[in-house]
Amino acid sequence: MLILVLGKGKTGSLAAEVAHERGHGVRALDIDENTHASALTAPNLAGVDVVVDFTAPQAAVENMRAVLAVGGRIVVGTTGWYDKVNEMRALAAQRGGGLLYGTNFSIGVQKLFRLTAELARLDGYKFSVEETHHTTKLDAPSGTAITLKEIILSVQPGIDVPIQSHRVGDAKGEHVVHAVSDCDTLQLRHDAHSRRGFALGAVRGAEWLAGKSGAWEFREIFAEL
Repeated sequence: MLILVLGKGKTGSLAAEVAHERGHGVRALDIDENTHASALTAPNLAGVDVVVDFTAPQAAVENMRAVLAVGGRIVVGTTGWYDKVNEMRALAAQRGGGLLYGTNFSIGVQKLFRLTAELARLDGYKFSVEETHHTTKLDAPSGTAITLKEIILSVQPGIDVPIQSHRVGDAKGEHVVHAVSDCDTLQLRHDAHSRRGFALGAVRGAEWLAGKSGAWEFREIFAEL
């Protein structure tokens, strides 16, 4: 299949590399080569099976609108745009396009989400989330930290789940869920050693999305990969 990667930053470049390693044809555009989604015309998207986006929040919204408007398929690893998620899901349905998005495409983090749901069933504990990312990350708290908080609240609605955000150097991504009682402390922790796990998950997501129409959050489908 032919994959078009949007964004030549660290994760986007890795996604292009991983897609090539897995035997796919790859094209890549940096943000300045696709200003306001100007390169995502129907002729330019002809033959592209799936677009993979690792850009910035506003650019991702413009890219989704352009790809979905012509019935294309797009995997979005960019975070910080979820106030537009209902609009994007509706556009995918209206135009027969395909959308796969997620706060984190790491398979390890997907397991963390499931373990957090189990941990949140404990009574008598106070929960919090801590996350650390590189200094150039645009959104804080991270989308992954927000998802972890939402998972806890889905099990225990109405409780307070504070999030601490840290921006340090070139940190790849660390997330810790704390559960503290009067008797003990439990922690679930995921440390990303590199960005390759995010890139691999996005490419595997693109392979899954090819030929499909609809909208999915990565948590819904990762077990099928």
